[in-house]
Amino acid sequence: MPPVNRRNHLLAIDQGTTSSRAIVFDARGAIVASAQREFDQFYPEEAWVEHDANRIWTDVLAVCREAIDRAGLSAADLAACGITNQRETTVIWDRATGEPIHRAIVWQDRRTAERCRALADDSTEAWLQERTGLLMDPYFSATKIAWLLDHVDGARARAEAGELAFGTIDAWLLWHLTDGAVHATDATNASRTLLFNIHDQRWDDELLAFFDVPAALLPEVRDTASDFGTISKDLLGAEIPIAAMVGDQQAALVGQACFAPGMAKSTYGTGCFLMLNVGETAVLSRHRLLTTVAYRIGGRTTYALEGSIFVAGAAIQWLRDALHLFEKAEQTQALAASIEHTDGVYLVPAFTGLGAPYWDPAARGAILGLTRDTGIEQIVRAALESTCYQTRDLVGAIGDDAPGPRELRVDGGMAANDLVCGFLADILQTPVERPEIIETTALGAAYLAGLQVGLYESLEAVGALWRAERRFEVTREAAEVDALYDGWCRAVARVRCAD
Repeated sequence: MPPVNRRNHLLAIDQGTTSSRAIVFDARGAIVASAQREFDQFYPEEAWVEHDANRIWTDVLAVCREAIDRAGLSAADLAACGITNQRETTVIWDRATGEPIHRAIVWQDRRTAERCRALADDSTEAWLQERTGLLMDPYFSATKIAWLLDHVDGARARAEAGELAFGTIDAWLLWHLTDGAVHATDATNASRTLLFNIHDQRWDDELLAFFDVPAALLPEVRDTASDFGTISKDLLGAEIPIAAMVGDQQAALVGQACFAPGMAKSTYGTGCFLMLNVGETAVLSRHRLLTTVAYRIGGRTTYALEGSIFVAGAAIQWLRDALHLFEKAEQTQALAASIEHTDGVYLVPAFTGLGAPYWDPAARGAILGLTRDTGIEQIVRAALESTCYQTRDLVGAIGDDAPGPRELRVDGGMAANDLVCGFLADILQTPVERPEIIETTALGAAYLAGLQVGLYESLEAVGALWRAERRFEVTREAAEVDALYDGWCRAVARVRCAD
């Protein structure tokens, strides 16, 4: 067996909503080894979702050790580490002890919906969108931060005194990986807080005052590919440069090599996130999509339009864990493929409200069109198809703001399902491409870290590594899928609560 070229390997930390993973890649983007651990979700009240931030940290450290060991490498053999993370999830911790003051409030959490309604009016929405590219919604970090400061005894006074630190999960992990030496985030994660001016690329004092968030809490904002310090020698046995941090959806955009304006990817995990590269000029949506930082490299910012679906794979988890319709998610393809259609059944998975383009936090899930003939197969297929219908919602909205994609690159766990990819191509009337490596979120973080430390000369060199595993062509007539989509729109109208 030939010797391993050790210094050409990269470690990616992929901290997601339901699990933490570490993957070791070689310089060609191939997976050498990986490790993964799932963790508990906490639901203390209706529409509240929390994570144990300490558990996330200990799991991340454990999977890093496992992945490096399985790769037959040591920490000293790795060129760099990149971190990608669930975005918007909010942690506040004590700078002296590193202990969180409360469980992390997850991006799915809706506890601040009433506060958002109280703050929102037409002029406020326009002002926020102009500065941040975002909308007034509990999805983002700002109202989560304020809630923690107002509901944890003494937190606001301690924050104003500089005793506490805020971070999304990337900053939380970076703090611990560097033994508290670095409190920083990157521009992609900062752009998801409602506190960051995406044009000036800085924390905005007027936004901080509006949301009542002390500046002393905030991390330094750096480029997506940048020097973020080193992983402490005591943790993995040797120092490893941390050379990139990036929000999970932006990481997938990089992993899918969508570097030219007009290229788009859609990631199907717990939720679904479609992102279109719009280049170096921010495009503000007229249809309640988000304008976000795609990546910032060498001080130059690339922007994207994004549509966020709160529930995609989570609907399959619900059918498995709450309704016990099957034992493993992998069974859903065979169940759905055993019938030709749902017989008019639609599942609208608005378990935590509806995301783009509706932004209706009060909507709730429903299964519609049930008859005595409805069985498990129809419900499972309806759940899978709901992700495709929601994607069409997003693509339709994007097409009114900027030229839509001529093809869509897909990744994430649900992208492994051929039925989903095929139905997606039909409902969009657009070819769908699935890459050889569908772990594109972790891959994007690794590529950015490699770019920072010189393993790759440019984004173009990274793009040359992308390969399609399968291309799904359109097989149905537009009139047929338009009729199915009309049924979806009627189903959504039944569950909406917003004016």
